[in-house]
Amino acid sequence: MTVEIRALQAEDDRAAFHSGDEALDLYFHRYAGQNQFRHHIGVTYVAMDATEILGFVTVSAAQLSADDLPTGRRMPPYPVPVLRLARLATSSSARGRGVGKSLLRFAIELAERMREEVGCVGIAVDAKADAVSFYLRFGFVPIGLVEGASGIIPAPSPMFLPLGAVPKQR
Repeated sequence: MTVEIRALQAEDDRAAFHSGDEALDLYFHRYAGQNQFRHHIGVTYVAMDATEILGFVTVSAAQLSADDLPTGRRMPPYPVPVLRLARLATSSSARGRGVGKSLLRFAIELAERMREEVGCVGIAVDAKADAVSFYLRFGFVPIGLVEGASGIIPAPSPMFLPLGAVPKQR
């Protein structure tokens, strides 16, 4: 499936998007625009098919302790830059059509550009339980929970993909 992936635009109709996950839909409908256009704390990219939003991925710059990362090489004794994959969702109507894979590939390519332009050692994601197998297929490995544990919401599964381990095409 060929889709166009581009940055979210203020005029995009986010209300029509439904992934089937209430929390992801709420974030996309209500907060993705605020975080990108007002607060500048993340950028959301959308997968488009003509005028319909088929999926989205939100990313931001982050850092993690080098001691917590399985990079396969010696790292400095201080935090290192990573790309945080904050959210990724596909619409219910596009499920099974490769949209999630395309969005993840886009995020990996973005991290690779970051590596060359500003520094980046990999991608970090706090995967929901039902998404762990998706990320494992792309080479992500579990890492220890660094921060953000809560007794109120289900614990995410922190995962990391070192850029040196990324095959060129998936």
